[in-house]
Amino acid sequence: MSDKKKIPAIFCKQWLADWSQFSFPEENQRRQPPEKLLVFSMSAQQLRKLSGVYVRRRDGADASGIQRLHEKDRSQKIREYVRNGYPFGDLSQRQKADPDSDSLKKPGWLPTAIVVNFLKSGDERRKKVLDSSDALDVVSTAGSAEIYLPEGIDEVGWEPKGLPPIEVIDGQHRLFAFGDDSDLPDDFELPVVAFHGLDIGWQAYLFWSINVSPKKINPSHAYDLFPLLRTQDWLERVSSVHVYREARAQELVDLLYRHESSPWRGRVNMLGERKSGWVTQSGWVQAVYNSFLSPGAGRSRKGLFSANLSTTQGPLRWSRPQQAAFLILLWKILRDAVSEIKHGWAEPLRTVEGGQLDFGDNHDLAFSGPKTLLNQEQGVRGFCLVLNDVLFRACADLKLDEWISDSVDVGETRSEDVSACIAELMKYSFIGEISRAVSKIAEFDWRSSDAPGLSDQEVLMKSALRGTGGYSRIRTELLGFLAGDAGVLGVTASQIISSERL
Repeated sequence: MSDKKKIPAIFCKQWLADWSQFSFPEENQRRQPPEKLLVFSMSAQQLRKLSGVYVRRRDGADASGIQRLHEKDRSQKIREYVRNGYPFGDLSQRQKADPDSDSLKKPGWLPTAIVVNFLKSGDERRKKVLDSSDALDVVSTAGSAEIYLPEGIDEVGWEPKGLPPIEVIDGQHRLFAFGDDSDLPDDFELPVVAFHGLDIGWQAYLFWSINVSPKKINPSHAYDLFPLLRTQDWLERVSSVHVYREARAQELVDLLYRHESSPWRGRVNMLGERKSGWVTQSGWVQAVYNSFLSPGAGRSRKGLFSANLSTTQGPLRWSRPQQAAFLILLWKILRDAVSEIKHGWAEPLRTVEGGQLDFGDNHDLAFSGPKTLLNQEQGVRGFCLVLNDVLFRACADLKLDEWISDSVDVGETRSEDVSACIAELMKYSFIGEISRAVSKIAEFDWRSSDAPGLSDQEVLMKSALRGTGGYSRIRTELLGFLAGDAGVLGVTASQIISSERL
């Protein structure tokens, strides 16, 4: 070890005695973290060599990594800032070329620490394992520490044998600013705060705390981290708090995305990537969050899954698998009803190509194609809003509370539990009334404003559904359309319309 290059560091204890009593479940990737952090400085070149950045990725139901996608322009902007500070770094190329602008150059300090985790020998990420020769050794000294780097770290072209020994939790764009194509000096140092052996669940928690709470990131990316952040206690005990309602909504959307019976399996843009074809996870989460999970406090909407059914009765006692099964079945009924429509609004949409991923399953373009509102945020939100509102109001008449499922696992929501709940649901008589209402809703003209064959007046009416105001408008139109049916939920829609006119 004496031949290895070492870096001095100091220990920073950030631990309260009470924290030791908290739950640290290893199965949730949140094993007990170290009580002390390491604080040190390292040349940007060395840190870049030693670090791996794990961008959040989706492969079907499997997800890994916590980082957002690397934005090259952002790293380039940081690079320009380091070179000449602010405001020179924000000038146009023409302005920078003007000699009079030289007075605007300033030092481009980066005093905020890069937050990283030291992997331990044998740790695995994405089928790569950290080789023991590449692991960083931390040795305690009198009141401080020394970090021993892998042998040959300063040699040109050095690379780790397998997994990089450092994973970046926060600061990837600053680090990428010092990439191989950078003209910044190799001896520029960055402050670093390091954990040693921090589990991936805690890394997601830190990333959330640093990036989501104080400033915005892509909301679909943020929601995709919820499985690493949430625990059963968070959802069950504090379900009325904003962030936990969103966590429950995200879990339900995730099940819509991956369950084998869901019409939206694989058809949700889970990371909010800039591509056309599917509604983003953020759009889906907000649709569920603002309808079925609305708490009913004050003048807010009464959500079927969360609001008290009356002044003397609490919410429906439906477990997470039951809630997921109910949502999946609603959309499945709608998909099947749309497939039966062989004329009118649906038929022209079945010839529209483009903007879709080819799953090879001949999916109905009238239901999930590029020109149907059912595959756009307005339609997803509208369907959720109107079904939630009529079902909540008719809950007692339909006897939804009689569906009690005690056979499901109360822990992490499992696909098999959702499947069992879907099978149970089909045995209840209220599904008949729900199917009747959903089939009526399927007859609504779901064409988007850019669909072929619309008249100028129809384009104008469809365009009015855009924007945040469009959610309320499409709900109103759907309620009016459903009110034309004589079933229980059609009558309920009429009652809602009458009460809202008062």
